[in-house]
Amino acid sequence: MKITGIPEDLQDVFFKLIKKIRDTVTKMPMKYIGRSITNEYYSLFEYQNKPLRKSQHLDLEYLITEFGSFTIPLEYYEAFKVLGSFIGGQDAILFKWAEFSVTASGQELSVNRVLNEVLKSPITARHIAESKKLYQDILNTQGQVYCVWTGKRITSYAIDHVIPFSVWKNNDLWNLLPSAGKVNAQKRDKIPSPDLIARQKEHILEYWELLYHNQEQRFQKEIQVALLGNHGFDTWKQKGISQLQNSCKYLIETRGFEEWDIRKP
Repeated sequence: MKITGIPEDLQDVFFKLIKKIRDTVTKMPMKYIGRSITNEYYSLFEYQNKPLRKSQHLDLEYLITEFGSFTIPLEYYEAFKVLGSFIGGQDAILFKWAEFSVTASGQELSVNRVLNEVLKSPITARHIAESKKLYQDILNTQGQVYCVWTGKRITSYAIDHVIPFSVWKNNDLWNLLPSAGKVNAQKRDKIPSPDLIARQKEHILEYWELLYHNQEQRFQKEIQVALLGNHGFDTWKQKGISQLQNSCKYLIETRGFEEWDIRKP
């Protein structure tokens, strides 16, 4: 699958737009937030903008690496993590509304189904289908396929979002792993426990290796942005698994999503 970015005929307009957004954010909210505490500008957010160089390929990696960075004090970061649960966690208005809809339907609906219906888009649906087809084409070249969560050989499989799509709209290849259909149905929109990820580390890395060798450029870009951050790609196995565990722990303990472990009922 070819890695796509912004179409060439839209790149000039898009570049001007994102530059304007960056400048607006840094010169307005970042400048004024926190003045009630210190009476100084940029008292909470400190930013470092880089001179912008237009690239022939505008994508998410370019935006992250070229548009500068910002820092906030650790104590505010910890507070924002908790507040984030009211925006994108189990206490968020959208999730509460989805739970109400399930109750009102007499349990005929599920929270996962309601959220996917509300948040889905044609582009997202297409990307899911493309990613899954790519993965299935790769797996079909293998002699055997094993369920990533049980380690058992399977003849048919579902492509599972490790971190559920209803929680994190992420169709990166690293987040798509094969699992037995019954296991996938059991997991649904739950978050795999950090302990489960540790136990199944070898299986996860085996599939990540397979993806890396078949889709090197795409896999590297996606895992760098989503899991590795500022860490070098040479640490992708160790840091990738570690950050996956940290992300799941955060979603469970701070955002309030339900933990899942195949050993538990």
